[in-house]
Amino acid sequence: METSFSKNKELKAKDCALGDIFELLQIDVDLEPTSANGVDMNCSRNVLRKHRNWEKRLDAKKTKRKEEKQRRKQSQTVEKDTLRLSKRVIKAITRERLAEARLSGPRLCVDLSMADCMSRKELSRLAGQIRRLYGSNRNALRPFHLYLTEFRLDSRLYTECVRMNDGFHEYAMEMTEQSWLHLFPVEDVVYLTPDAEQALENVDDETVYILGGLVDESIQKKMTYSRALEAGVRTARLPIEEHMVRQPNGKNFHSKILAINQVFEILLVYRETGSWGRALPAGVPAGKGYTLAVETGVKRTGRDPSVCHLLDHARPPIVEVLQQPDRGVKVKRSPVVSW
Repeated sequence: METSFSKNKELKAKDCALGDIFELLQIDVDLEPTSANGVDMNCSRNVLRKHRNWEKRLDAKKTKRKEEKQRRKQSQTVEKDTLRLSKRVIKAITRERLAEARLSGPRLCVDLSMADCMSRKELSRLAGQIRRLYGSNRNALRPFHLYLTEFRLDSRLYTECVRMNDGFHEYAMEMTEQSWLHLFPVEDVVYLTPDAEQALENVDDETVYILGGLVDESIQKKMTYSRALEAGVRTARLPIEEHMVRQPNGKNFHSKILAINQVFEILLVYRETGSWGRALPAGVPAGKGYTLAVETGVKRTGRDPSVCHLLDHARPPIVEVLQQPDRGVKVKRSPVVSW
């Protein structure tokens, strides 16, 4: 009796264990088997293979994007370093050229003795011309040794130059309160003025060229010429009459009076090319009413214009002026700039 009772008890225990096992099995059966990537394990091999290939392509794209991003970052870093190096090299070359010009280059002086005769408006324009003149000299292949004479630190012109020109104190030029008459031998000086009778034939390294720093709205003639005669120095004018002719215009306006930066641009180009035919258009605006004689078919004496490859690479502002002669200043009779 006890044996049968124990057997029944064992059977019930086995039934309970089997029930638990079935319950667990039922739960496992209800769950759909999936891979670690969330793919149904009951899918066909073809579907699984396609899914694996898709995962590989996705990983490859992610890796490629990461590599491209890294390459772009490295490339940008190299470009920045190269650009920074280029700027440093250009600045170093510019400083070297200006330093060499201050030792052995031709000398050009802006005579500022007439600054007290000008209004504030005229002084502002003169300060702007000095800035452009210095900028042209910095970009030149063969710069000049520049002087600003009779330039007082307590003058209105000095205040205007500092106000209009950033870094004016660092300009690589000589600024002095002395007169050019006390700095240079009279026999070495040529005062450039539009009223001179003799035309300038050449630009040499031994001559000191003087430009009259004067912006005159009242159109007082021969001011710089009279000052040169009083000082007893040689005078010369740009050879505009020898290489250019008057061009008809609506206002019948023709003028050979240029700003000091325009005269200086002509001297720079001539020194680099040796051609007045190339130099004059670089500084004489179309609005002045003059054009090269060779462009009109008129034969004139003097040096034939020649093409210089230096202008194509080293002086982009000059090339731009030569290629676009119609970009000259507007034609108006005031203010008149005497040089």
